[in-house]
Amino acid sequence: MTNEELAELARRARSLREAGVALTIASAVLALFLFVPLAPGHSKAVSSVEATTTPQAPFITAPIEAKAAIVYDLVTSETLYEKNPGAQLPLASLTKLLTVYAALTVLSPDTLVTVSSEAASAEYPHAFATGTTFALADIARLTLTASLNDGAVSIAQATAEKTGLSTAGTLAAAAAALDLHETYALNGNGLDLNTAVSGGYGSAHDVARLAGALVARAPNIALATTRESAEARSIDGQLYHAKNTDPITDSIPRLLLSKTGFTDLAGGNLALVFDAGMGHPIAVVVLGSSKDARFTDGFSLVAATLAHFAGVPSL
Repeated sequence: MTNEELAELARRARSLREAGVALTIASAVLALFLFVPLAPGHSKAVSSVEATTTPQAPFITAPIEAKAAIVYDLVTSETLYEKNPGAQLPLASLTKLLTVYAALTVLSPDTLVTVSSEAASAEYPHAFATGTTFALADIARLTLTASLNDGAVSIAQATAEKTGLSTAGTLAAAAAALDLHETYALNGNGLDLNTAVSGGYGSAHDVARLAGALVARAPNIALATTRESAEARSIDGQLYHAKNTDPITDSIPRLLLSKTGFTDLAGGNLALVFDAGMGHPIAVVVLGSSKDARFTDGFSLVAATLAHFAGVPSL
């Protein structure tokens, strides 16, 4: 990376931190409001990225580069904002949310997961040697926080061994159990299989519900993804440190989950779950953005959501 590129990244990070002050103030304002849930229900899914955006104030002012996006109320099942919410797009590493969720439906958090030679040879980012063994909850925290491909493969293999199905079959069963109609995965890490086929596909609407389901099932694992880094020890006592792939976690109040994704086919993806106040979780998902704009897209939608609940046009 050139000096100019490093300087630009630093400038972007400073801008995000400064904008985080506004979000923190808005979250304090929210404590004064009593939220009145609207009628349950969600918008009808669409099947292509050509569908029109349907913004609502204050979301109309949020600039979104992503091909698809959603702000989904996990309490009322209401869609607060949508842009092609049902478009089936490559998920990249957001597939790892499904991998971990599928594992937790059939394995206990303390189930031992051993890294196979196949898993250890997965593409970067990776961190584990063949034979390294963790409790499922520990390897899941490291895997989701740092988007580790070897960890995802290891978790998927352990789950498939338990179910007696292939990795794809195991993930399909988990998606079906959640009624994720636009979601399927061919591998556990979401890496592109080739220049034309992604390792996982899904819609913004499906990912929002999946992220909410993971927070509900395993809040401690999800919470690890909101911090700058995660740490865990393998069974033999070796300490592993995993740096978060999301640079805006400290700018979003009451964040409950964060997951990034990026491949050539997917572009930049981001899934967030945060508490808008008084135990009111909201999912924000952007798919098909750019590597950098996925974060500004997500940040803009979080800010618009806080303004929506505060009853103001914008923050």
